[in-house]
Amino acid sequence: MPLSSRKTHIDSLAITLLLACCMFWGFQQVLVKATVAEVAPAFQAFVRFSIATVAVAAWCLWRGVRLSSAAEPVGALRAGLLAGVLFAGEFACIYLGLQYTTASRLTVFLYAAPFWVAILLPRFIPGEGLKGWQWLGLAAAFVGVGLALGDGLLGHANAALPQAWLGDLLGLAAGLMWALTTVVIRTTPLARVAPAKQLLYQVGVSALALPWLSLALGETWTLQFSAFAWGSLLVQALVGAFVSYLAWMWMLAHYPATKISVFVFLTPVFALLFGAWWLGEPITPGLVAALVLVAAGIVLVNRRPAAAA
Repeated sequence: MPLSSRKTHIDSLAITLLLACCMFWGFQQVLVKATVAEVAPAFQAFVRFSIATVAVAAWCLWRGVRLSSAAEPVGALRAGLLAGVLFAGEFACIYLGLQYTTASRLTVFLYAAPFWVAILLPRFIPGEGLKGWQWLGLAAAFVGVGLALGDGLLGHANAALPQAWLGDLLGLAAGLMWALTTVVIRTTPLARVAPAKQLLYQVGVSALALPWLSLALGETWTLQFSAFAWGSLLVQALVGAFVSYLAWMWMLAHYPATKISVFVFLTPVFALLFGAWWLGEPITPGLVAALVLVAAGIVLVNRRPAAAA
């Protein structure tokens, strides 16, 4: 399928890819949380994206994607670097936020990103706008996120996490940066660059930027990890930052960003399940209500408009 080929609705292929990605992303937040005790968060992100950069670059060479910026449209390099900075900022917020709140909660706030995409992207691409019931669905999903946020600010989520509100805010900031990354990819000359090259900008800049954050935080640098920690880092890098993000870049190039973005509200569902199963994290009534609204919102946003009579 050529890069310029775009669909107007989500098909079975996209649904399958999105479900697989959302399930893994939900699990990944729990995996990161479980690994933080052994590998400092910003350093963990640095190692993860360094491995992913090598993997994505190798993929580009194997697929014949030229790595030189000289072959790109004018302005693509600048846009790619901007997307990379936003991407690095997103993950800095995620890894730092996991120190203050639970993996399931942070994931809920991170996936407020579709709301920002739906607000910002149609200002540049009118065809990406939502209509009627779709806006109601997006509102329902966002209200669900708001319910969970209120639960955290009131301290009901976990008395052992008095600074959960800070983790929640870092999750929301990460979601905004994710949305801005999507806007940059879809509205600049970067949109005419191969998805793998788009991803290379993001993981490459992150691999360069995150070590400085790690040093600023005074984290300990060591590669003497347990087998579990190395396995976690490899899974995060090769399955998460390489395979799943490459699939996401490909979907951004072929499907409406507003519709696939709201679909990933499913990720907190999986994060809650994995967090409760593995880390013993609490599932509060507020979070359950939030996730019901999120699921209803996904259905409404992806309803096809009635045909004109």
